[in-house]
This record gives sequence, structure tokens and C-alpha cells, in this order.
Amino acid sequence: MQHLAGKAALVTGGGNGIGRAIAEALAARDVRVLIADIDPHAAADAAAAIATAGGAAIAVACDIAEPDCFERLRDRMISAFGRTDIVVNNAGILLSGLPLEIPVAEWQRVFDINLMAVVRSNAAFLPGLIAQGAGHLVNTASFAGLYGYAYDRLPYAASKAALISLSEGLALYLRPLGIGVTCLCPGPVRTTIMSRAKFLNAGLEIRAPGPQFALQEPETVGAQVVEAIRENRFFLPTDPQVRDVLIRRATDFDGFVEHQIAHPHIVVPART
Repeated sequence: MQHLAGKAALVTGGGNGIGRAIAEALAARDVRVLIADIDPHAAADAAAAIATAGGAAIAVACDIAEPDCFERLRDRMISAFGRTDIVVNNAGILLSGLPLEIPVAEWQRVFDINLMAVVRSNAAFLPGLIAQGAGHLVNTASFAGLYGYAYDRLPYAASKAALISLSEGLALYLRPLGIGVTCLCPGPVRTTIMSRAKFLNAGLEIRAPGPQFALQEPETVGAQVVEAIRENRFFLPTDPQVRDVLIRRATDFDGFVEHQIAHPHIVVPART
């Protein structure tokens, strides 16, 4: 999608963090943006900031766990902009706890938001994108879905791994139909997701993907996403060094797991 000016984009979880940065980066390219967020104040603040900068944005409060959320967002896109060209499925949640102490209901909650919400988004938006023969999807996964480095966020990691697989399959199906797919896999990025996460066990170590990955700013990621849409790139890690990790993993899977057990990267003191 080389020409972005005049396009219309939906960004879920667009009130803060990576979602807001993506919305602002798109708006800076003259894309009209609908910012959807469970926090109405965050959504409104993000839309107002874009408008102040000369862009076009509207805010909609929406819980993507609600069954009809994406149908309502689709209809709002049509009423506000007349079309949808870009769908950014960015909203997600994180849960921390020991594997045997995470209730099944919490697994279901994480998967419903991190994975099944994208399935519901596809059901609402893909028919229109296919009918117009053009568009782009961006699904926000994570380094956690690419390889194992922690055991306290298994619902999050598993849901993001499933989202990577879903995105890859969608690319096989949609690219021949003129629709691009980008799977965004963030490593460490300065967001509020940890502060908003649910912690079921006190004192757990917080393990990170590796010491080579520096903390990045959301604005950097937003710019990366815009370029990936323009270049129709599928795999978008926020730090290219992760490719070396994936090669080591694929070359010797058992050795990689042993290394991850023996050399955990701890980033903050245990919570109390």
C-alpha cells in the first residue's frame, strides 16, 4: 500500500502505548483513524492529540471482548469515513502467574482478547476488504510468541504464538486477493502493559527476551508499522536481532531450551 493519504484505519487499543503510536504515525501520513479503546478517556485524548497535530481521528470506546464490538466498529468506520482500508488489531492483555495456579477461566479470558478478538475482527472486516480488493491487516503479536523465555505468562505467550500462526495463514490467503498482512512482534517497548497486567503470584521473577534487546519507544514502533504497511512486509520484529535467536532455536531446539533454562534474563526484582 504505497499511497496512504486519504485511507481509513481502525486501531484497537489505540488510546496509549504502541496502539496510540501507530495511530499517530498513520495520521501523520494523512490516514483518517478511528481509535478504539476500552478506556474512553485515553481514546478521546489520543484522537484530540491527532486533531491538534492536523490529522483526522475519532474515538470510540469499545471492549473487544464484547461479541458485537467489531460490527459496531465496522459500521462506525463506514459512517465516519465511508470505508475501511487498514485494520490494526493491537489491543491485548497480559497475565502473570505460575502455570498450575492460573485458572482455566483466566486462560479463556486472555485467549478471548488476544486471539479470538482478531477472529471476530476478521469476520467483521474481511468481507469488505476482499470485496474492494485492497487493504491491509496488522496483528500485534510479541517476541513471547516467537520463542520461550518465561514461564509466568503462558496464556499470553500461547495466545501470541497462535496469533502469529493465524497471521501467516491469513497472508497466504489474502495477499493474492490484494490485501496485505503484517505480523508485528514487539520486543521490549516502553508501554503500560505490565502496570495493567494481572499478577496472580507475588514474588515471581520477571524474565525478558534477552539482554541484547534494548527498551524501545512506542513512536519508533509506530513508524516501523507504517513502513511495513507501505512495503507490504509480513514479519515485523521491533528489533532485527531476534532473527538470530530464531535461527539458533531452529538449529538446535533442545539445546535452545536448555540454554533458556540455564540463562534466564531477569529484568526487575521480584514483585512483593
